[in-house]
Amino acid sequence: MNTEVCERFGIEFPLFAFSHCRDVVAAVTNAGGLGVLGAVAYTPDRLEEELRWIDDRVGGRPYGVDVLVPSKIDKAASDGGGLEAMLAAVPQEHWTFLFGLFEKYGVPLPDFEKARKANAESGTQVTAQGATDLIDVSLAHPIKLIASALGTPPPLMVDKAKRAGVPVAALVGTAEHARRQVAAGVDLIVAQGGEAGGHTGEISTMVLVPEVVDTVAPIPVLAAGGIATGRQMAAAMALGASGVWCGSVWLTTEEAETSPSVKAKMLAATSRDTVRSRSRTGKPARQLRSAWTDEWEGPGSPGALGMPLQMIVAEGAMRQITKVAESGNEGARELANYFVGQCVGLMNTVKPARQVVYDMVEEFAEAVERLESITGTG
Repeated sequence: MNTEVCERFGIEFPLFAFSHCRDVVAAVTNAGGLGVLGAVAYTPDRLEEELRWIDDRVGGRPYGVDVLVPSKIDKAASDGGGLEAMLAAVPQEHWTFLFGLFEKYGVPLPDFEKARKANAESGTQVTAQGATDLIDVSLAHPIKLIASALGTPPPLMVDKAKRAGVPVAALVGTAEHARRQVAAGVDLIVAQGGEAGGHTGEISTMVLVPEVVDTVAPIPVLAAGGIATGRQMAAAMALGASGVWCGSVWLTTEEAETSPSVKAKMLAATSRDTVRSRSRTGKPARQLRSAWTDEWEGPGSPGALGMPLQMIVAEGAMRQITKVAESGNEGARELANYFVGQCVGLMNTVKPARQVVYDMVEEFAEAVERLESITGTG
């Protein structure tokens, strides 16, 4: 395909694949797209291992890294007090509520003291210093793109990337966000509609993409949010996008990091089975609706904390829930969920990631041919 992003990044297809799974990233890159590894869950040492693994398998083909750099986080994290300060900032009522959920659904309690410390360490990755450490590790590898997943990238990130000759991408949910990203020096805008999985706004992809394209021209725009088919890819290009950014569609691939019990839920889900909830990270994030999201929105809930404090409460608990769900515990299966977009209703088969790329490209070509037959230009 001949689009601006294909030429800029040296890829065959204007298909960018966001995933927390290194296997998906490598598979999509090797299939002609551009895999992007989500780094928020990794410590710097673990990220180093993951990127070295990818380097060894893509043979110099382009891939990228996505770092979560929120513009606003809880004061306990932003003040630089460290792990103990973040742990101390979580109210006891939230732990009490969490213990109650485990008891209500018959899920064995993990070693919460150990889990809380591990979660606090994870929470440091979304602080300014934590993100900077991940950026430094990323730029020490031959990546071709670094992305800011939440908020305007800090000047330090942009400066470091520019010096390394690595383009910077940023995800936006409004045209105003896009203007701020351009002012910050971003090279590529990802216009992410509210259908997307993970952190997202409320404006739909169909409305957002052309608005952002017009706002930031001539900077190229990738369309994101609920895109899982070649037909949607063709529609995005018709709206003015130079390519697409997909995340959810990889979650039911053979390589995906998704646990078997959650993958089964996704394969059975419809587009109505997701919800935007703060119950996992502290910021609105689309995910599978489950007993977990319902309970945190229910009358007995103390309410979600801000980022990263809610992550300290939720992520270790969800690891235990997912683990126990795999043993057949019905209560854990009710609670288990994961981030996914409304396109989950289109994700009803398990395929290799490479095959997903090829199927999308083939369907894209068929959609273009159909339009050409309608307009008489074919």
